[in-house]
Amino acid sequence: MKGPDQLWIVLNHLLPFVSPAITLLYPLYESVRAIESPSSVDDEQWLAYWILYSFLTLTEMVAEPILHWVPMWYHVKLAFTTWLVLPQFRGAAFVYERIVREQIHKFKGGSGGGSSDGEGGRRHRWRKKLHILDD
Repeated sequence: MKGPDQLWIVLNHLLPFVSPAITLLYPLYESVRAIESPSSVDDEQWLAYWILYSFLTLTEMVAEPILHWVPMWYHVKLAFTTWLVLPQFRGAAFVYERIVREQIHKFKGGSGGGSSDGEGGRRHRWRKKLHILDD
């Protein structure tokens, strides 16, 4: 029983160092490489990662009082973000294509990027509510 307990303690002490390396340093390095490369495939992966990571971070900030009580939340988050960044999986691009893009199209009224009457009406109502004037 002593071995697994010691391993768990070591892993918990390493988490504050490993997590930023996986979630920030490596993606930062790969994002710079992607910008400098002629291919746009890697650009999509890293843009998708930063979108998902930002959303996850904002959600975590709001839900912190609840997540504090979820056992192993930080371990699950680290495993998920590791899957997002590993080039073998291209998890960020996968999640963006399968989930985020579908939600964006639903929000846009099902159009493939073009403007529809429903979208224009929603935009007008939001601008009116926010007191934003059209130029």
